Amino acid sequence: MGFSSNGGERTNLFALVFYIPDPLGQFLDDLRRELVPGCLPRAHVTVLPPRKLSADTGPAIERARAVASEFPPFEIVAGAVEMFPTTDVIFIGIKQGERELQEMHRALNQGPLAFDEPFSYHPHITLAQELPPGRVQPLFDLARRRWAASPHSRLIHAKSACYVQQTVSCAWVDLAEIPLSGVSVLKRKN
Repeated sequence: MGFSSNGGERTNLFALVFYIPDPLGQFLDDLRRELVPGCLPRAHVTVLPPRKLSADTGPAIERARAVASEFPPFEIVAGAVEMFPTTDVIFIGIKQGERELQEMHRALNQGPLAFDEPFSYHPHITLAQELPPGRVQPLFDLARRRWAASPHSRLIHAKSACYVQQTVSCAWVDLAEIPLSGVSVLKRKN
């Protein structure tokens, strides 16, 4: 995903993401540009993968806001560099927080946000995709070396999601920030 704040003509393609703040976010953006020169990254963990919607934008955002805001903030820990074998997408897996991401995805992928996704939801941080076949393994090896050498904490505080829309230039525009404000079951008991 390339991200832009300048808008432009928009398509009927939407997603919900957690942005990864700096310094880890900047490191991941730099790594992604090294692996895929010319891309416009903004490091994130996707909750709802890109989808076409039959509903208007307003009701879809309100559904995302109503459902996501019920979730309490949680922690995500980035894991190892991996690759999806059928698509050759290079990504960083999720070591902690996968259960929460799965639950949020299930709750959101209904009503005006529902979409029949081509792949099962697998939380991750994309590093490179749509690579020429001869470049996949060398770039995978490079990503693993760079990630192993990163001095940054792998901890991501998931406190606020962002509902985004794609433009015709394949950039993404932020439409709504959605703070997580639910109360954890553990906190409710105290």
